[in-house]
Amino acid sequence: MPCPPPRPASPDDGPPAVADGGYSYAELSDASSLGSAVLAEEAALAIAYNGLSQAVMMVSPADLEDFVHGFSLSSGLVDSIDDIYDVRLNRLGDAISAEVQIANRAFWALKRQRRQLAGTSGCGLCGVEALEQALPTLRVLEPAALPPAAHLQNLRQRIDQAQDLARRSGALHAALYVDGSGEIRLCREDIGRHNALDKLIGAIKRQHLDGRDGFVVVTSRCSLELIHKAVRAGIATLVSLSAPSALTVNWARKHNLNLIHLPHHSAPRVYSPAPDAHGRPDRP
Repeated sequence: MPCPPPRPASPDDGPPAVADGGYSYAELSDASSLGSAVLAEEAALAIAYNGLSQAVMMVSPADLEDFVHGFSLSSGLVDSIDDIYDVRLNRLGDAISAEVQIANRAFWALKRQRRQLAGTSGCGLCGVEALEQALPTLRVLEPAALPPAAHLQNLRQRIDQAQDLARRSGALHAALYVDGSGEIRLCREDIGRHNALDKLIGAIKRQHLDGRDGFVVVTSRCSLELIHKAVRAGIATLVSLSAPSALTVNWARKHNLNLIHLPHHSAPRVYSPAPDAHGRPDRP
């Protein structure tokens, strides 16, 4: 089934993620040759918890409530989205503010571990001030079965069809949820790969879907922070269209996160769990 379109932006979300009419341009080799292209929108989002400023992120201004919920959970700022009582989005000129009300116990815990995050569209572990925060202690997931190989067939082509915004403007990453029957249920897009996954995590949690049923796909490079986010969100299987690094594979194996790379022209490669002597995925 096709991926549902992104939630329309509310007035508080700011301008739509894709502007009507596009932007005009001239070709470098022939200035008289003019054209028009739709470009991805980008906005600064300032997030405050109970009035305390915490982060500024560059985001695509759509599905921002999903993003705030997913970012709060996957960054370890709250233990559950049930700790989030309210999210209010407000337009401030060229920026957007998110005023988030969280439970008192979550707020005190946040203040104890407070750190400044400097967000950019390509951010990874930016703003992390301590080694313990870059390489955090995470709970180990319960082992889960790998998805059937048939559920990954033609997945790249299906993702291309699901990425509505990227198909029109380009320059956007996507994170998608494929359910236990192999169907794409959710698709979230953003200029930042971490933001796209945060939006998807927020959507999964807000719609009360089971992150252990089916799998999550990221179209971007599989960085270590994506592993952190997936484990914190209780996702059982992460599929990446780009090859993982040795460190991400080690962390996935250590935390029982199924990690699969889907190359362009080869069969899916299971890196976690590690294969046994006979080539079968092996759990400790």
